[in-house]
Amino acid sequence: MRRKVTQRGVTILELIIAITILLVLMGAAVPVARLSIKRQKETELRRDLWEMRTAIDRYKDAADRNAFQIKVGTEGYPPDLDTLVKGVDVQGKKLRFLRRIPVDPMTGNTDWGLRSMQDDPTSESWGGQNVFDVYSKSNGTGLDSTKYKDW
Repeated sequence: MRRKVTQRGVTILELIIAITILLVLMGAAVPVARLSIKRQKETELRRDLWEMRTAIDRYKDAADRNAFQIKVGTEGYPPDLDTLVKGVDVQGKKLRFLRRIPVDPMTGNTDWGLRSMQDDPTSESWGGQNVFDVYSKSNGTGLDSTKYKDW
């Protein structure tokens, strides 16, 4: 009597099908991961812009209350972003408005675009009189189809 010997294992066809399924799943996962990373960077950019604009507004508010002396022609806005970090002297105490200048998540550096009160709202060159607005220098476009520098 002959016994039938069964062999266990994976055929080459099963292996090819399994690899194909994995490649299709990975192909779908990569765009989703890129979209998630971009969304995370955009959230960080919004938060950083909000933080700097809030610091500018707090500086302006303190200047309007005559908490410290301001230069003529600045309209009470800070002369630069470093002033928000280093702070100003108010009755012998240092009043700081920003812990640090954040890194722009889109460009990877702390070089932000600045506009002064006297500049045109769409200007990309800073007049240097004061810091009225901050924007990203990235030429990229957000998920909402607006340019990052317009945020």
